Amino acid sequence: MAKKRILLIEPYHGGSHKRFLDGLMSNLEGTFTLLSLPARKWKMRMQLAAPWFITQLSNLPVAGRTFDVVLFSSFLDVAVFKAMTSCLQGWNRECRYLTYFHENQFCYPGVLRKHTTHQFTSINFTTALVSDSIAFNSEFNRTSFLHHCSTYLLKATDMDLSTRVEELRDKSIVLYPGLDFSLLDGGERRPTMGRIKTIVWNHRWEHDKNPEEFFDALYRLQENGVDFRLCVMGQQFQNTPACFGEARRRLSGKIVQWGHVEEMENYFRHLSSGDIVVSTAHHEFFGISVIEAVRAGCVPVLPNRLSYPELFEKRYLYETGHLDEHLLRVIKAEERLSADRSKNMTEPYSWKSLGDDYRNWLIN
Repeated sequence: MAKKRILLIEPYHGGSHKRFLDGLMSNLEGTFTLLSLPARKWKMRMQLAAPWFITQLSNLPVAGRTFDVVLFSSFLDVAVFKAMTSCLQGWNRECRYLTYFHENQFCYPGVLRKHTTHQFTSINFTTALVSDSIAFNSEFNRTSFLHHCSTYLLKATDMDLSTRVEELRDKSIVLYPGLDFSLLDGGERRPTMGRIKTIVWNHRWEHDKNPEEFFDALYRLQENGVDFRLCVMGQQFQNTPACFGEARRRLSGKIVQWGHVEEMENYFRHLSSGDIVVSTAHHEFFGISVIEAVRAGCVPVLPNRLSYPELFEKRYLYETGHLDEHLLRVIKAEERLSADRSKNMTEPYSWKSLGDDYRNWLIN
């Protein structure tokens, strides 16, 4: 049987979006064509990437415009793309349109004025409507999207669109993003006994990750004489929250790593040297950085909200306002996760475990 011809369209080709597609192409059988744009200017991507990609397709030979499946991320207006293919010579009108939601704009904490946000949520909604199937990277992402679609449609007081949400529910599934743990599994693991605990922060340096709460907890631990080491990584942006500069000064004697680590081997090496990984996020649709740290042996300390309750046992979750006591208990009592324990906790999110689910969705 001939391999399926699969077109991958990614307007935000960087970070977790890029790694997801790299893993997909490495672990699934198909003839892949990737069209992408760099990971920046997401608002312009959502508004204008669809006609741009149609232009790129029109520059291909006619024989190279025929695909069995098109996979989009939710940073694209699929309704506009699909409409514009009507004028694209050689396009397969019977191809399947699939959209993977790494995030959804209904739940994305933004800095836009409130009256502008419906533009992006409506693009997500119509994208879902015209897709043949939609997949979400967590049940939290899926449930929140469908709930907010229902709330959004209530604003149309003289138009009853409620049945559309049920249509979306029926064609939606949860597919956790496949992860490649080969570099982590092959690395050296830190001994579990007799060392001062290293606390890892490996999230984006932005306010939605709530770094203020994290650093405030560390200040209180330091003031109470609790010894620890600190490894702060994660992607940085132009408008970095001021708390990072203050933390670097106040915790300088405890820092073993500070700043983004570009090379994956070095990044994983730092994870393997950590003991505890902490999240204080107000926004998280899955949590790849936490999963990777757990695979490396770090004990997770996570808020009891967002996607975390579906991914981790309750013992690893803290309630709002109780980070300090939970973190202190872990520092005093828990050692790094054993190789078997960390593997058992994270293997469900490996490409090895998820490959068949993706084949059933994308190829079969």
